Amino acid sequence: MMKNRMLTLLALLFVTVALMAQSKAKYVFYFIGDGMGVNQVNAAETFLGAQQGRIGISELCFPSFPYCALVNTQSATNGVTDSAAGGTALASGNKTKNGCLGVLKDQTTPVTCLADWAREAGAAVGIATSVSVDHATPAAFYAHVGSRGDYYQIGKMLVESANDFYAGSDFIKPEDPGQGGPNLYQQAKDKGFTIVRSYKEYQKKAAEADRIILLQSEEASRRDRYSLPYAIDRSKHDLTLPDITRAATHFLNQKQKEKNGFFLMVEGGKIDWTCHSHDLAFIPELIDMDDAVRVAYEFYQQHPDETLIVVTADHETGGLVLGRKGYNLNLAMAGAQQMSIEKLGKELHRLHERYGKNYSWKQVKAFLTDHFGFWTKLSLSDQQTDRLKTAFDRIMSGKGSSTETLYQKDDELAVTVKEILSECAMIGWQTFDHSNGYVPCFAIGAGAERFHGRIDNTEIPKRIAEATGWTIQ
Repeated sequence: MMKNRMLTLLALLFVTVALMAQSKAKYVFYFIGDGMGVNQVNAAETFLGAQQGRIGISELCFPSFPYCALVNTQSATNGVTDSAAGGTALASGNKTKNGCLGVLKDQTTPVTCLADWAREAGAAVGIATSVSVDHATPAAFYAHVGSRGDYYQIGKMLVESANDFYAGSDFIKPEDPGQGGPNLYQQAKDKGFTIVRSYKEYQKKAAEADRIILLQSEEASRRDRYSLPYAIDRSKHDLTLPDITRAATHFLNQKQKEKNGFFLMVEGGKIDWTCHSHDLAFIPELIDMDDAVRVAYEFYQQHPDETLIVVTADHETGGLVLGRKGYNLNLAMAGAQQMSIEKLGKELHRLHERYGKNYSWKQVKAFLTDHFGFWTKLSLSDQQTDRLKTAFDRIMSGKGSSTETLYQKDDELAVTVKEILSECAMIGWQTFDHSNGYVPCFAIGAGAERFHGRIDNTEIPKRIAEATGWTIQ
């Protein structure tokens, strides 16, 4: 009897090992929501539930994946990581000093990463983001520098890399600051990259391109080369993160026919930016990243036994708390906001130019009613209204203050608007920087069972390598 049971257990073990061997991931999608803590995800789903008139969540795509883990994020030198150190950990499995990319905390010793491991295994490689292609998170997958601010040097490393696909808003510093040589666009072309500046142009040139850099239009970059527009501010002509993900998936799938599968990292970079500035526009930004994940999920549905999708974050931003002063939450009111706080500042400046000396609180109040639902969709107290008018009067008298966060500077009126929005939504913010809060990791597909429990951020790339069979170098 005992012998038969042992034989049965051994048979089950062999079957399990065989099944795991058969389920190696060939296609890997790695999504990083910059600044996306557990509460950011919860807020987006709670907002969608509230939009349907009920208490509870309406599920997004990636938080519904069957495997989930909580992730520690501290860097090698700080209890709170920055995006460079966080990105390096998620890319390479190595902790480093804040501000460093692709090197150890000595700021010089280079490390390899998932993009290298995938490429060495014969896979096509793509790196994409909603911010600039040389920003911290994407750069963690190809650059090796002691300072994330060395944008030209990082851009040169992109151009000189052997990866197949890049996408984002643009290069931050494309011109040679030293010898006045060819800019990064020309250097990229000399290295065999085709540069395209819209999704439509990508569709026209993809079939003939050996390698691609997909950027937004030159007109869009003249307005803001640092990032794609916020999802809440987007026009129909703007390049989007779902567009980028669709192009990357198509191109890498086209390339992998000559190779052995593909690896694609996609960053939702501006979740972080909105949370730094305490802007409720982080909700549509997170939903937009979920739309990008849906593109990967459609691919997974066609190749379920060979595809792995992992969605995580480098850190939490803002110290977001859902609830203040009691047991209520009113995230539904976030739907009244029709533009980012960054755009609000620009629009009020234009309004001032339009009315000149006749610019008054009356025009500003009407604007806030139309675009933020103040006094109509949102019931403001007399005290909140007085704060807004006082901020306006102080600006007009030349006494107004401003608040500068990592990615934007807001005048006193814009700061008051976003403070009142958070008050009405009944949410709180602890910091304008990052926090050490847990971030989530969600996974589905071949090897997804490895992502569960509580793990360190350095474990994620290693477990992806286990799931694919790629050699960690």
